[in-house]
Amino acid sequence: ETPVWAPGPAQAAALLEEAADLLVLHRDFAAAVERCEAGCDSLGPGPGHDRCLFLTSFAEVKCSLCVVGIQALAEMNRWREVLSWVLQYYHVPEHLPPKVLELCILLYSKVREPQVMLEVGSSWLRAHANQSLPEFGSLLELYLAQVLLPLGRFEGAEELVRGCAMVNSEQQLEFLGTICESRCRWTQREETCSAAEEQQDSATETVLGVLSQKLLPMLTLLHRALRSMSNHFYLLPYKKMLLATFLLYLVVVKLDPASPTSLPFIYKLVQLFRQAWAALLPPIPRPPI
Repeated sequence: ETPVWAPGPAQAAALLEEAADLLVLHRDFAAAVERCEAGCDSLGPGPGHDRCLFLTSFAEVKCSLCVVGIQALAEMNRWREVLSWVLQYYHVPEHLPPKVLELCILLYSKVREPQVMLEVGSSWLRAHANQSLPEFGSLLELYLAQVLLPLGRFEGAEELVRGCAMVNSEQQLEFLGTICESRCRWTQREETCSAAEEQQDSATETVLGVLSQKLLPMLTLLHRALRSMSNHFYLLPYKKMLLATFLLYLVVVKLDPASPTSLPFIYKLVQLFRQAWAALLPPIPRPPI
């Protein structure tokens, strides 16, 4: 039996058709969002879960308007506004239609911001009214795969699966097995990263140790030369002092210019050279006035 449309839903359905044309045919995303907003406003708040024929049509039109609006906002790269935009028409996460929740999870996962859907998805899945919906199982699986597991929320994922009374034992075992596999991959990845960092630190220390052993005799010679020259440097002209400093600097820096691992040590060596220069050289006496 064909439902009888009230003025509000009839107007919303017409606006939905216009919004779809603007989105798909004309690629006018801003105008499409405006039509969706006008359609949702014409419907009013409405109930969260509708059962009679008229209210079901009401909910379907509202859901379709939000789906078109989400796609239009994403096309304009305004994805940060999507969740707040949707919630202004459904008010609480538990009342979101399954299709709208699915689009939001996929959108924020694609832009690598899955944490945005943490509380919203958890609230929706824990609501008893939603657990009886036929889409519940697929949305639970999507929420685990795209939100909880990528964020490393393994304990929360296990608690959520065990707390869903509508999930049978076979599905529960399947979900728990997926969580366990993801946890193992996460642990292996962390161990691999830690081992790589330790190897890099060990290699750096080895290189610095070898360079220190090679440079120690030269540093000793430089130290002795600075001591023997310290009593006579104040007699040199200013330009000769700069030339001597530059030559000593070249001796240090040009030891291994092709090795990038020696750069931190060379920097420390230059700092040490500056400190030794300041400590060993006496101040240049000023001529009497």
